[in-house]
Amino acid sequence: MPLKLQSTFPALSLFGVLATLLSLPGLFGCQFPPKIDHGRYTKLFSIFSTEYKYECDSGYTLVGEEKISCSDSVWSPAAPQCKALCRTPEIANGKLSVYKIHYIEPETVTVQCNTGYGVVGSERITCLENRTWYPEVPKCERKILAGCEQVLAGKHLMQCLPGSQDVKLALEVYKLSLEIDVLELERNKEKAFQEP
Repeated sequence: MPLKLQSTFPALSLFGVLATLLSLPGLFGCQFPPKIDHGRYTKLFSIFSTEYKYECDSGYTLVGEEKISCSDSVWSPAAPQCKALCRTPEIANGKLSVYKIHYIEPETVTVQCNTGYGVVGSERITCLENRTWYPEVPKCERKILAGCEQVLAGKHLMQCLPGSQDVKLALEVYKLSLEIDVLELERNKEKAFQEP
């Protein structure tokens, strides 16, 4: 080895050993940085500090400061958390109380149905750590007002009829049946009124 390199080699070796020792968190009184669920940390290159940066797995977002360092034997600030991101649920004939592209666990939102529709299921849902909604996302279904059941049944009947003449005949028969129901109702009222 040339003489010039021999004289610098020990200095470089000593510098390497010092750099390694200084980069150990334990030397400054801190253990290794806290581990976080759904994420990891990496050491930021610096000879004289112990600074680490956190990042989250795909589908999770960092809540808190992304960098921490050892100061007075304590990691500061506190380690962040990786919180789940839930996608916006699609709700036909309805909407959410608060609209976002992603919701962060444990956010809770309320499902609101359009006029004439009602919530089937729980109207309040919460984003969970596994990136799903709990309870299951409800549906908005058309409300059937009292007394409208027969009209809806007639609508389904007409969809099964082959031609317009058949539909017309079915409507006439349906109209007659409603008129008969009204007449019977009036007759029963008169009968009840006449009885002592």
